[in-house]
Amino acid sequence: MKSLQQAFSSDQTCLLDVSANSMESLIPVVIDRLIENGLLPADQRDEVIETFVAREHVVSTAIGHSVAVPHCYLDGLTEPLIAFVRLEHAVNLGALDGTPTRYFFFLLGPTGRAAEHLDTLALIARLMSDDELRYDLGDAADAEALRWALGRAAERSRPQQQREQVSDGLAYTGRLCGGLRADIARRLPHYVRDFRDGLHPQSLASTLFLYFACLAPAVIFGGLMSAETGNSIGAVEMILATAVCGIIYSLFAGQPLIILGGTGPLLVFTAILYDLCQPDKLDIPFLPAYAWVGFWTAAFVVILAITDSSCLMRFFTRFTDEVFAALISLIFIYKAVWSLADEFRGLDAHDHHDTALLTLLLALGTFYIAISLQRFRRSRYLLPWMREFLSDFGPTIALIAMTLVAIWLHGVDLQQLDVPESVRPTLATRDSWLINPFDAPPWVWFAAAGPALLATVLVFLDQNITARLVNSRDHKLQKGEAYHLDLAVVGGLIGLCSAFGLPWLVAATVRSLNHVRSLAVVEESVSNRDNQRHDHILHTRENRLTGLAIHILIALSLLLLPLLKHVPMAVLYGLFLFMGVVSMKGNQLFERLSLWAMDSSLYPGTHYIRRVPNRTIHLFTVLQLVCLVVLWVVKGNGTIGILFPLFIAALVPVRLLMNRYFKEEHLQALDAEEIPEEEETQW
Repeated sequence: MKSLQQAFSSDQTCLLDVSANSMESLIPVVIDRLIENGLLPADQRDEVIETFVAREHVVSTAIGHSVAVPHCYLDGLTEPLIAFVRLEHAVNLGALDGTPTRYFFFLLGPTGRAAEHLDTLALIARLMSDDELRYDLGDAADAEALRWALGRAAERSRPQQQREQVSDGLAYTGRLCGGLRADIARRLPHYVRDFRDGLHPQSLASTLFLYFACLAPAVIFGGLMSAETGNSIGAVEMILATAVCGIIYSLFAGQPLIILGGTGPLLVFTAILYDLCQPDKLDIPFLPAYAWVGFWTAAFVVILAITDSSCLMRFFTRFTDEVFAALISLIFIYKAVWSLADEFRGLDAHDHHDTALLTLLLALGTFYIAISLQRFRRSRYLLPWMREFLSDFGPTIALIAMTLVAIWLHGVDLQQLDVPESVRPTLATRDSWLINPFDAPPWVWFAAAGPALLATVLVFLDQNITARLVNSRDHKLQKGEAYHLDLAVVGGLIGLCSAFGLPWLVAATVRSLNHVRSLAVVEESVSNRDNQRHDHILHTRENRLTGLAIHILIALSLLLLPLLKHVPMAVLYGLFLFMGVVSMKGNQLFERLSLWAMDSSLYPGTHYIRRVPNRTIHLFTVLQLVCLVVLWVVKGNGTIGILFPLFIAALVPVRLLMNRYFKEEHLQALDAEEIPEEEETQW
């Protein structure tokens, strides 16, 4: 470590953002710079360069993880020397892991002292396997920042006596508000930095993408809720709740990467509650009853937050997370496909063939452009900054491009985004936004606690499972978890929305995961097995600015409602499809399902395939698939749909029962909380 600290000791031995496209073009630049700084004798220049180049011709010194260690030992050199070089853009030097090389440690010294660098070489290989170090080295502006990055990496690499099985955010304190206070203490030191870290072009791209990705579900869920509640709660209420709750959440929650939104289970619950309030049932006013259920739900959720109840989420494993995430992804894909299929029903109508065909083309065009541009970061074409721009802004470019195509083909009648003309309650008989809960009979004030218990279970699971997915170690988040604080904020917001007749919002899985991935810094690699390009997350730009900006834009949308009417629903269906497909990425359930159609001799070399028999892998996958099908059926069943949260909770005992029928080492591989560090992505 001392030798590396010497390499980062000054700008003389640190060359940052050097422009080179091969090792042969890089070596003379580095040697000339060292000579200029008086670190090498000028008369040794040609010999040193020839030795470096000859070494590279024998075998590449790129050792993987985007690092190479060129070395040269000559009798004419007097003292060992290490120089660090960062290229402006990575180049492919044939590393075994297929990752282009951007970082170089040049090792120089006299012939007899080559052994002194052996420990340094091992240290470099170990430290550079740290994704966060590679991100910090790429972000450093000078030698001081490099030394800081090295110090952080050294701290992380120190061996721990025992690795904690339960994260700090899910630890049970045993004290009232103990977890809540711990969350605040963990996140408060990062509060100012959360805004500063959002000042990056990638944040702008994320904001524009998520703006439409959040606005479209708000309008669609609002329309569905309007139909299910007799216009008591509609699109205006959903957009207003999304904007207000999103702004408050981004300012006061612990994990600002989570996006709040309406969800299918909450829609089902609200629809059942409305049906119970009808004259042929309980004959009570819906909105006051809805307010009382919301007040009780808010109280129960806050009580769960202050009693550390979120620590129960430690019993939820990757098994549960994958099933839940798969369900939400499939809901988005199903909604897009069903809406497109609906256009082709009743084709006898005038011009309906043109409408249906153009709707399909616009949706598929939006999906294709968005998915293609997202992958353009791996392309060999254009300059690197252009590839980054197109990749980051891909969904926004797709939406704008297809909207312009629809406007150009104005002769075809397309369904437009259905938004109201002005900001007013959807229900015509409402003369005020504020709901008077005392319009409900007195017995409702207390009886509402019953359905509120079911709503509380639903909110608790929806919020915390999504939070677990967002806080996954695979996303490389660094600022800590805040399950209890997030739950308390959501509880308060449910109470606020209930008072104004607004829909309840919780963490929206697909939107939250797309938010995280839109802010991720990824590193590309090429699989030696199938020669395909893959990437994995190095770092995620955790910040509050994107969430705040997204929901401020949604609030401003209430002033621009007439303009939004020009956005075709077909384009939003394409965006839904894109979000659903992208959120499937990284879900091992879908990866293992693909094994069923694959030649077993060509299975990728993932950690669980290497350690678990194929039969056991397929059995584990079948059980997850059965759970997914059951949840899908329950969700769509109006009679038992209100019990949906209980079926989600039932995934925990199902997983615990598997301990009796699967070997422990097999479950540890299949249900690992994170991908093992020694494994590179094989898919």
